[in-house]
Amino acid sequence: MSHFSELFNEKLHQKKIPVGIIGATGMVGQKLIELLAHHPWFEVVAVAASDKSAGICYENATSWRMTSPLCEKIAKLVLQKCQPQNFPCSLIFSSLASEAAHPIETAFIKEGFFVISNSSCYRMDPTVPLLIPEVNSDHLHLLATQNFKGKIVTNPNCSVTAIALALKPLIQRWGVEQCSVVTLQAISGAGYPGLAAYDLIDNVIPFIEGEEQKIEQELPKILGSYDQKKIALSPINVSAQCNRVPVLEGHLACLSVQLSQTVSQKEILNSWQDFASHLSFSLPSLAKYCLLYHPEKDFPQPRLHKQLGAGMTVSIGQLRSCNIFDWKFTILSHNTIRGAAGGALLNAELLVEKGFIKRD
Repeated sequence: MSHFSELFNEKLHQKKIPVGIIGATGMVGQKLIELLAHHPWFEVVAVAASDKSAGICYENATSWRMTSPLCEKIAKLVLQKCQPQNFPCSLIFSSLASEAAHPIETAFIKEGFFVISNSSCYRMDPTVPLLIPEVNSDHLHLLATQNFKGKIVTNPNCSVTAIALALKPLIQRWGVEQCSVVTLQAISGAGYPGLAAYDLIDNVIPFIEGEEQKIEQELPKILGSYDQKKIALSPINVSAQCNRVPVLEGHLACLSVQLSQTVSQKEILNSWQDFASHLSFSLPSLAKYCLLYHPEKDFPQPRLHKQLGAGMTVSIGQLRSCNIFDWKFTILSHNTIRGAAGGALLNAELLVEKGFIKRD
């Protein structure tokens, strides 16, 4: 047996890290359970939702909407109240609604838990990493500035993740001064049951509460640089417009960008192709292709491309010159995987890989 095989088998047979999920019955919570059901590093040992569901088996308290069958072991878990003393683990995934998340997540980190949050309440805290592993893993240095007994890391808004991934290679090489974004966001982003069918069928809703502000505020932090225990925000100027469209899953975004240098189309395509090819870490949920460019004139499309890389690949297409800025293009990502549950899971994997979360 080779040395590599011995190391692989040793890692494979290590005890899994026990984790809990708060907000486990919602769409993002369900997607987390689906992704964690057979994860090589993590095992779900506790779940919680609203107080009214406490004491009920998970399978009886949730309206399961995932395509995979609900894991039998997790189905039998009894929902707890969202209180630290109810969780026999030290790592928590939070998919709570933002209005409820802050006091609950704060209670957990005060008690020494490591919280991976999908909510927005801590995203803009200057001591909290707003993390996309392929983009800003160095922002984990912020954890040393947190004054809680535990720690917290957040992942971005579901549209922001894909936009940041597409912009990062351009910023690294040439700089991006301005970016105009128009999103066409899937209905699963509104949760379940979400919006009424009457409002969505044969319709587009040109407003999503808080989405424009999240895109415009989160991108400069994510794309900023870590410097002397803080993040120096990127000077990128972002303008966003957000629309809800009658697509089940897959957020599309149309971007126009002004670069700091004159660049050819081939150079941009090469930057996307090469991006993330030299990462210093290898994670179970990391896609083989972080970014994938489609040369077809009518790609990417949600129905065809949202599941690429098990939902973790961001598709790009239609790169062409822009009459106002320099270049324009279209991106697509799976909003509940890459933009939510999968992004949180990837963050947790990075924390294990970097030694912030220990394996027994």
